[in-house]
Amino acid sequence: MGHHDAGGGLGGTLEWLLPALVLLAAAGAYLLLARRAHHRNPALGWSRWRTAGFLTGVVLLGVALLPPVAPFAHEDFRGHMAQHMLIGMYAPLGLVLAAPVTLLLRTLPAARGRQLTAVLHSTPARAVTHPAVALVLSTGSLAVLYFTPLYNAVTSTPAAHWPLHLHFLLSGCLFAHVIAGPDPAPARPTVRARLVCLGVAIAGHAVISQLMYGGFRVDIHAPVAQVRAGAEIMYYGGDIAELLLAGALVATWRPEPRRAAMRQAAARREATAAA
Repeated sequence: MGHHDAGGGLGGTLEWLLPALVLLAAAGAYLLLARRAHHRNPALGWSRWRTAGFLTGVVLLGVALLPPVAPFAHEDFRGHMAQHMLIGMYAPLGLVLAAPVTLLLRTLPAARGRQLTAVLHSTPARAVTHPAVALVLSTGSLAVLYFTPLYNAVTSTPAAHWPLHLHFLLSGCLFAHVIAGPDPAPARPTVRARLVCLGVAIAGHAVISQLMYGGFRVDIHAPVAQVRAGAEIMYYGGDIAELLLAGALVATWRPEPRRAAMRQAAARREATAAA
């Protein structure tokens, strides 16, 4: 595993200070928008659970990007894997369940809200939020990262860490949104399709982590003990995160009463005709 000096000095300070400021700004912006949404419509208000979810996601990102986890991740593959779990799986769950797009729609001026809605209904947005795309970007990219020289190239170049973190975060948020996100999703697939997608992701994580543990085709420049421990973190940590995501899917799923009523009425008509 390639390493770099993650120690002190101005560069080291900025490496921790900048993400801390960005996370504080994100938390402050969400709280401000939540307050504005509450003032605009006190009867509807804004869910404290959603606010708690966003703040939990921000805290998890802080744990991943600040000391002591971040320096450990630079020096040890186990730290990298723990960081990956926090940025790519656990933090996105809290951020997505906080429904940030819904919050924006409730606080933006009407014209801006219509523009944002048009973006959500656009063809590119529908394509990006397709389950297959989310699956490839989140789980498929892990195979590319760990079974090709990409991981060693990224970890040996300090500047490349941030694009990798950003990829983990965005792809994790996209996958969590597709599976269980409460925000508007004009092309949201059926619950059955989302469960199948989640099952494929669970299987993919399991296969990748087992191949990593066995050292098959893996291309990671790190001691074997670290790679095996990292594979175990990925295996068990991924399972827990995906179970939480499945729980979120069940908690956020709402049956479609109109369609259910129509199906029941059709069934009654068919039964009457048959009688």
